[in-house]
Amino acid sequence: MQKTWLALVTFIILLLTFSSFNTVKETIISGKVTAITDGDTFKLLQKDSTLIRVRLANIDCPERKQPFSNRAKQFASDAIFGKNIEIVVLSKDRYGRYIANVIYDKDKNLSKELLKAGYAWHYVKYSNDATLQDIEDTARKDKTGLWNDPKPIAPWLWRSNKKKKVK
Repeated sequence: MQKTWLALVTFIILLLTFSSFNTVKETIISGKVTAITDGDTFKLLQKDSTLIRVRLANIDCPERKQPFSNRAKQFASDAIFGKNIEIVVLSKDRYGRYIANVIYDKDKNLSKELLKAGYAWHYVKYSNDATLQDIEDTARKDKTGLWNDPKPIAPWLWRSNKKKKVK
């Protein structure tokens, strides 16, 4: 009887422990976009006057001085600068930025729109959203935006090459 009771308690503890790992608490934050840093990063002024930095989830836009960087930044600016938007926070990165999905104009997702316009890569390393890869694949096939470049360089490779040159 005691072994059965101990096994039941152990099972419940394990169940609670593992179920807590599978639940992701998403936070929705509203605010006004006050600055566009680059195609996938911006500043959001919350209603309580707190300024936060936001990094778009699941995509990576060209880096500064990389081809199409200015176009990606302008696209993001045209889409959200000065607007009140909502972000769905997934996590924070090592720089303290909120990693989030950005919803604007009621139902548009900025990551998806940047991919459609050909100004971003699906960041597969940090994403498992197959629909984003489908959007990128369509932009590639249609040679939209940066996919018109014969040899586009992914931003993570650009950053890696830049670090190697510094060393």
